[in-house]
Amino acid sequence: MRVLVTGGNRYIGLNLVFELARQGHEVTVINSHEAPLPECARRLHGDRQVPGVLTEVLGPHRDSFDVVFDNTAYMIKDLEPMVELFHGRVSQYVFTSSMAVYRRSFVQPVDETFRTHDPRDDDPRKSYGVNKVRCEQYLRQLYEDGGFPATSLRVSHTIGPRSPLVTREPMFFARLEQGRPIPIPGEGFPFVSLIHVADVAGLMAALIGNATVAGETYNVTGGEVTSIAGSVRLMARAVGVEPNIVNVPMDIARALPRPLVHWGEALMGGAVFSMAKAHRDIDWTPRFGLESGYADAYDWFRTEGRDKYEYDFSYDDEVLALIGQSSS
Repeated sequence: MRVLVTGGNRYIGLNLVFELARQGHEVTVINSHEAPLPECARRLHGDRQVPGVLTEVLGPHRDSFDVVFDNTAYMIKDLEPMVELFHGRVSQYVFTSSMAVYRRSFVQPVDETFRTHDPRDDDPRKSYGVNKVRCEQYLRQLYEDGGFPATSLRVSHTIGPRSPLVTREPMFFARLEQGRPIPIPGEGFPFVSLIHVADVAGLMAALIGNATVAGETYNVTGGEVTSIAGSVRLMARAVGVEPNIVNVPMDIARALPRPLVHWGEALMGGAVFSMAKAHRDIDWTPRFGLESGYADAYDWFRTEGRDKYEYDFSYDDEVLALIGQSSS
């Protein structure tokens, strides 16, 4: 198949590009930053946040693709030029959404029918999830009105090599290697749903040629669930050390100027997400469990990733001092 990938220069998009190339697809990437790509992949340069760029760059190629994977759309305005270009021209359009679309639920596991944020909600703290809801609903309406073959994927937290943010595994691995304390909110009991980034790419690639998924929305997460504290301990196991976890009282953690950890569940409570629908409709199973996934992430960090990040532990030290703990 002739496939277009937006992004494709890091993390999910980059893994997807290599997986598509491995499967023999003809891959084109459009992004604003270069990254090593498979030899057979073609790159088009364009920043979608600049008005008119998508139409200018992709317009001459609007009949050149069978499938589009849109990994970098966050608002309806991001989707509109893509829809204008490819409506009626592609057989599949896959939108990368997020588990952040869901409202809190007292019932677990959460499946695709559960409540999402109100698209009219203007609370800035929810803006990422709300905008993903708006995008999903926009694409769903296009499918219902005119058969636009969009599929939305609600991806959970990802783990694996080449994290785009130091605050994810890289910061934890650095703390663990240096024997530093790791402050977490409370006892770290809330669940977090995680999936290895290569498994996300594998599921995405498995959508190609599957007519069942048109107009549908799917949860995308791994086969195992752990807690905040469990994640830290699994990362420590990958490093080969015992973690020095410091439990910061929840009243203090909630009052801090910024979060202690990147998982919002640490303060809001966790959730377990159902993969029953995806397993029913898509020929895919995850290759990585949590332990092997963190081991894979650390293997990359240890061999080539450590020096790609800058580490600032000053916030850790401030919090530790606030609760009367030493950073040594």
